[in-house]
Amino acid sequence: MKTIDELLAEGVKGKRVFVRADLNVPLAEATITDDGRIRAVQPTIAKLAAAGARVIVASHLGRPKGTGVEPAFSLAPAATRLGELLGTDVAFATDTVGASAKETVAALADGQVAVIENLRFNAGETSKDDAERGAFADELAQLADVYVGDGFGAVHRKHASVFDLPARLPHAAGYLIATEVGVLKKLTAEVERPYVVVLGGAKVSDKLAVIDELLRKADRILIGGGMAYTFLYAKGYEVGISLLQKDQVDVVKEYMQRAEDTGVELVLPVDVLVSADFPDLKGKTPADFEIVDANAIPKDKEGLDIGPRTRELYASKIADAKTVFWNGPVGVFEHPDYAGGTTAIAQALLDSSAFTVVGGGDSAAAVRILGFDENAFGHISTGGGASLEYLEGKTLPGLAALEG
Repeated sequence: MKTIDELLAEGVKGKRVFVRADLNVPLAEATITDDGRIRAVQPTIAKLAAAGARVIVASHLGRPKGTGVEPAFSLAPAATRLGELLGTDVAFATDTVGASAKETVAALADGQVAVIENLRFNAGETSKDDAERGAFADELAQLADVYVGDGFGAVHRKHASVFDLPARLPHAAGYLIATEVGVLKKLTAEVERPYVVVLGGAKVSDKLAVIDELLRKADRILIGGGMAYTFLYAKGYEVGISLLQKDQVDVVKEYMQRAEDTGVELVLPVDVLVSADFPDLKGKTPADFEIVDANAIPKDKEGLDIGPRTRELYASKIADAKTVFWNGPVGVFEHPDYAGGTTAIAQALLDSSAFTVVGGGDSAAAVRILGFDENAFGHISTGGGASLEYLEGKTLPGLAALEG
């Protein structure tokens, strides 16, 4: 895989460099609530601009229908924020490959940066039809001379700008992708032990493949979040009205047996914070939030966070680790009454001397929202799904394209 430093050594002055970034940031109306992904790609864009490249930044945002511009999914706020971070004006094209994009790119001078509109406004970006996807990639290729892949959060997608476009242009990997791949190698081929994995999030079905793989690699797997209740149910516990995927119980039982047979420590909550009133918590006080043993969840209540004894237990399981990978919050951290467990996990990672990786998605957002210094962690990934698929041992289309 060609590096951006090798590309820069060849010279990019005056060249149109297409940077496939991941600017898929959360928005509250038109306000960015977490700019972590924009900041993550900034070094690549800044270095190219400083070398005199004419930088064209492209990304997706959300899941528009692919039938044209949808204002709610516009990249305009991301372009504005990128300009603030770069300390320079960033031009914005109001389409992807139409007149605005062509005019905006043509107007770029050496060292200037432009963002084109959401790639997914064009159906060709995500099409499963190779010809339709390839046709869109052909149009994108006309905008540029060189391709730099740096949208790690999208490399697990076989999309036009991720998979097809690199085949049409000289290409290299940006700094972010190089960093992400290096970190993931430390979680797969070069692991220092004990290796502890913390898995949370809502659905156990989203994590089955990675659990299957981690049962071969990890020393301990700590389970939290909504997915924990399927594990507790599989142990024969009452889980009340907690999130439960009954169709996954047999698989979960098999995984628990495999963990026992192979000596992998699979750790489940011993107590949980429950309520019968979520999400309607108006007028509630802390006295309304009950802490119960994990095997004694009332039938009319929902588990929403790991309890204080579980927090202490999980911190003790992390304390002697050499490597920790954390993917997924262990409670409904967006509500302060259920953020204690996720806060405790983040703090346990900080207290550990291990190489710590926060695996993107909601867990990365939680670190920032809860006020932790993200620089204190070993690495915060920009791609939750991409990280998980890499750990599952899958071939990621975007990485394969850059290696081609």
